[in-house]
Amino acid sequence: MQYDIKKIRNIGIAAHIDAGKTTVTERILYYAGKTYKMGEVHEGTAVMDYLQEEQERGITITSAATSFQWQGCNINLIDTPGHVDFTAEVERALRVLDGAIIVFDGKEGVEAQSETVWRQADKYHVPRMCFINKMDKMGADFFESVRSIKRRLPANPVPIQIPIGEAEDFHGLIDLITMKAIHWKTEDLGVSFYEQEIPESHKDEAEYWRHEMLEKIAELDDTLMEKYLHDEPISEDEIRNVIRQATISRQIEPVLCGSALKYQGIQKLLDAVAYYLPSPIDVPPIEAHDYKDHDKKVIRKPDPSEPFAALVFKIIYDKHGDLSFIRIYSGTLKTSTRVFNSTRNVKENVTRIWRMHAKERIKEDIVYAGDIVAISGLKVSLTGDTLCDQKNPVLLEKIEFPETVISMAIEPKTNADKDKLAQAFRMLRKEDPTFEYKQNDETGQMIISGMGELHLEIIKNKIQRDLKIGVNVGKPRVSYRETVLDVGEAEGRFIRQTGGRGQFAIVKLRVEPFTPSVGEDNVKIENAITGGAISEQYISAVEEGIISAARSGVLVGYPVINIKVTILDGQEHPEDSSDIAFENAAAIALRDAMMGAKPALLEPIMNLQVTTPEEYFGTVTGDLTTRRAVITHTEQRGNIRIIEAKVPLAEMFGYATTLRSLTQGRANQTNFSPSGYQLVPEEIAKKLLEVLY
Repeated sequence: MQYDIKKIRNIGIAAHIDAGKTTVTERILYYAGKTYKMGEVHEGTAVMDYLQEEQERGITITSAATSFQWQGCNINLIDTPGHVDFTAEVERALRVLDGAIIVFDGKEGVEAQSETVWRQADKYHVPRMCFINKMDKMGADFFESVRSIKRRLPANPVPIQIPIGEAEDFHGLIDLITMKAIHWKTEDLGVSFYEQEIPESHKDEAEYWRHEMLEKIAELDDTLMEKYLHDEPISEDEIRNVIRQATISRQIEPVLCGSALKYQGIQKLLDAVAYYLPSPIDVPPIEAHDYKDHDKKVIRKPDPSEPFAALVFKIIYDKHGDLSFIRIYSGTLKTSTRVFNSTRNVKENVTRIWRMHAKERIKEDIVYAGDIVAISGLKVSLTGDTLCDQKNPVLLEKIEFPETVISMAIEPKTNADKDKLAQAFRMLRKEDPTFEYKQNDETGQMIISGMGELHLEIIKNKIQRDLKIGVNVGKPRVSYRETVLDVGEAEGRFIRQTGGRGQFAIVKLRVEPFTPSVGEDNVKIENAITGGAISEQYISAVEEGIISAARSGVLVGYPVINIKVTILDGQEHPEDSSDIAFENAAAIALRDAMMGAKPALLEPIMNLQVTTPEEYFGTVTGDLTTRRAVITHTEQRGNIRIIEAKVPLAEMFGYATTLRSLTQGRANQTNFSPSGYQLVPEEIAKKLLEVLY
């Protein structure tokens, strides 16, 4: 297909787990002619869920990319996970996309992870459409789902379709723009559909919702408002143009409906992608930082003639060489080209360019601004790095990932496995920025950390089953954090004399509590030295020593957060001072200052949502109270109660099993996501410190 940036759509599909987003994707690929057999999630044959873990569990774990054509548009699509442990996959996808389809379960409406996904899309200013799926499901209610979007999200949903019937009576939809009823033929798996006049029984309802749609969009366009007020005819193109502009400017979110499982509504969803979601030139050009002066902003327009700039947003390990997924924001990229990684200040070779279809690859020789592709040949580039033209270097904004909340010990079974395990950790960290590993200096054990029990279990399975490395693993445990409750000052001295050149550094620090704002580092360092007691050349070494000590912790080895460190004073020697001496002195000073500032443990707090039948409401809330949960909200939907709470992670191991036994398997945990950190109660902290020491 000839390059035309106006015809590119970079979109993602995101949703709460089990809303049917991967089934939607499978249908899209089939109707677009990208696949010749329709994959099914429940059979483990979904094209986009190509990992063994995904096929066995019936869930998406890693985001998968594909490209296809529809209505003359070249669509790059990313299918993202719905499980909360893999939120980072959604985060990095939304960072590079221009538009998104948010899928909702027609019975459940807005669920916990729907809210998280919506916030992520807001964070990156991504225009979106809503697709109410599973309209064939028992209890499905399109209009209640729309109300839940309006009620629970910062959204302005505008239905542009309504269903004909619901649950077992669902058999098509009404297009409010063309005012036609549309039905799909199940005998050819929904490939064929036909339009007809709206049934008499649905005419009044269709007229009402068309009126609602026109009223909402007329408010956004003076010409349309004029025609609407004077009852003049409004063409389909006029309606679509206003919906498109309002969607791109995020004033509205068009709402469509269907049933992916029953093959209904998907082609019209694809038409809406082409009509209403933006091309790369419809969204504001990317704002970068000047390579030399980070405070200076540089604009990179989505134009092939601009200097090349791209962001690495995902890396997949491959035995033939890592695959790095990039979004090209400006310029042109050819195979066998040298690019500059401005994040790491190194040159990299791009040996191959691939257009991806899940795990399959199609070779490309040249790609342009606005495209999403995978490249091979990069050696040191990581997720969030900027690749650019060496003569015109810029730095794009990095991707922020949440902190890990859960850890477990892991060790190789044999010495032969030791080196393999170290290599596996490096590979996994490169692929997954929310995976962390470190050695416990006291026990010598390796500790791996992640976003939840499922996340760690899948990492363990990758190591054991996919990489064939023998390991012993401990039970998952909480990743605490350390902080201070008071102000403390201390002097760190690192003075060594060993005959030749010695080591000399003295650093005085103050440490105090600090609450970072959004996007700010949780260890703030301020230089208050006057008179040059420590020369400028050693200040960065002092800062590095502070950061390194904060990572290692003071009380029991957990990272330190929410502190402000002020460099007050120090002393250096004309011959014996060095960077290493000042790093060590700063680390000693930080530890001593923290010990004098009431050090304390913080524990991760989780957002929990439980859906339970009414008769078990008291049992479930009673159990949550024993787990130190604070119930923040309850809601009734028919005979179902939805409980929202904040609860310490430490109290929640094995909760899903307990919940099932308390409610005879009828209650579900529908969200479990990080909320933040709070102080561990004193009595619990004492017991913890006894165990940890």
